[in-house]
Amino acid sequence: MERLVMTPGPTQSSEEVRGALSIKNTNTDLDKDFFKLYNDTCKKAKKLVNSKDSKAIIMLGEAILGLESACASFIEEGDRVLCIDNGIFGRGFGEFTDMYGAETIYFRSDYKRGIDVDELEKFIDENGPFKLATLVHCETPTGITNPIEDICPLLNRKGIISIVDAVSSYGGEFISMDEWAIDMLIAGTQKCLSVTAGGTLVFLSNRAVEVLENRKSSVKSFYANLKNWLLVMEN
Repeated sequence: MERLVMTPGPTQSSEEVRGALSIKNTNTDLDKDFFKLYNDTCKKAKKLVNSKDSKAIIMLGEAILGLESACASFIEEGDRVLCIDNGIFGRGFGEFTDMYGAETIYFRSDYKRGIDVDELEKFIDENGPFKLATLVHCETPTGITNPIEDICPLLNRKGIISIVDAVSSYGGEFISMDEWAIDMLIAGTQKCLSVTAGGTLVFLSNRAVEVLENRKSSVKSFYANLKNWLLVMEN
């Protein structure tokens, strides 16, 4: 009997996807055709977040690599970071922000419903300012979605960079990155896309790129340093 995988992710890959993985590989460091393939794929990936302005990066590694890259690249020692916690993965973001030296402040809410934007705004006004805010679009264990179409514009108005974990919603939920003023969005290949695990997609707004390029201290990572990725993509 053939096993049918019905977990939220990693999901079962189709025969077409498995066939594509068997294509003879090339030297990705030197092959000009690969550079074109990579850039074309990044452009296609942006269509799923309805973005024209953002920078797209595809990284090899589980989607958690995108979460750590966000914290490594944007957090400087002592930065105040708002961690929006209404689920296991929302709370877990705080472990990364702590690791990279942030002062993490949690906005905790009901794990069975989406974030109340009015309550969040009141919390920000009473406990801000914040440099960054981390949040999850769809919490896999419960399936609840947060109204990022309202949360991210709020964060933008408050001068806060938004970092959205859309690992389990990318390709399944409608997302409009430019219109909703999302600064950074992180996705993975192993959930709605039903591709094998091991791919991370990162999308950065122009505002996020500017903040990244103007940080005062060096990024304490190489592979997770998004500045390095942007530099390579420009050449």
